[in-house]
Amino acid sequence: MATITNIFTILLLIISSSYIPLTIPHQFSKKDFGPRQKMTNLHFYFYDKPSSPNPTAKVIVNGTAPTFFGTVVMIDDALLAGPHPNSKIIGRAQGFYASADQTIEPALLMVVNYVFTYGKYNGSSLSVLGRNPVLHTVREMPILGGTGAFRFARGFALASTKWGNKLGDAIVEYNVTILHFENYN
Repeated sequence: MATITNIFTILLLIISSSYIPLTIPHQFSKKDFGPRQKMTNLHFYFYDKPSSPNPTAKVIVNGTAPTFFGTVVMIDDALLAGPHPNSKIIGRAQGFYASADQTIEPALLMVVNYVFTYGKYNGSSLSVLGRNPVLHTVREMPILGGTGAFRFARGFALASTKWGNKLGDAIVEYNVTILHFENYN
């Protein structure tokens, strides 16, 4: 019986001594927990000007179907802080869009990087890849990545056309919601 008591006592001492390091105070920093996720909402306007003497959108492939299926347009459009064409330029929308729907409803495939050149997000970008049914009042497109302050970004962009003319010029409002890591290095 003494042997079982001795074994139990020794086992109890071993187990309790393993908890001693846990009772020593430790100062944790935010880095101990890794980068923190952050949600950011952005609001800006996209100014597409295919008809100007210096167009920001240029057809590079002409589609032959009545629905313009197959038409590809390269863009380097201004991102504006406000809805007026003379609003402050905060970045560029660079990439292309293509007519990707053979039915009556026009829809574009958007492959665009929103590159920010002013303000808090200067040097950062977001990547959009998705379907844009242009006749819908509000269109939703996915954000699939980013650079700079938006590394590992994911989210969505809601687009609504605020102004357009028969020449194809348009100002489109964007409300963007993204999740990304704060101060990721």
